[in-house]
Amino acid sequence: QVQLVESGGGLVQPGGSLRLSCAASGIIFRAYTMGWYRQAPGKERELVATITSVGSTNYQDSVKGRCTISRDNAKNTVYLQMSGLKPEDTAVYYCNAAHFWGNYWGKGTLVTVSS
Repeated sequence: QVQLVESGGGLVQPGGSLRLSCAASGIIFRAYTMGWYRQAPGKERELVATITSVGSTNYQDSVKGRCTISRDNAKNTVYLQMSGLKPEDTAVYYCNAAHFWGNYWGKGTLVTVSS
């Protein structure tokens, strides 16, 4: 049974920082491209960042320079370090694991950026 469990969301003031974590189980983690996506109220889910099995990263333009995705294959965990947060970053953040073996999603963690 595949599980992706996100944590680290919460309420943060504009300009603040958060680190999201996603712990994976039931997959060969090191083989998967891992990603973070987000969905704001009334909007479609969008890519935030991805990291491949060999560590290549890709970011949405709006978060470049403010977010860093990383992975720890020993811990089966992917991280998203976010800084300089803006109100428009408010969304539910979802973890994704992608491979031709399958595509899996976590249940999400809410990030609210507000003063």
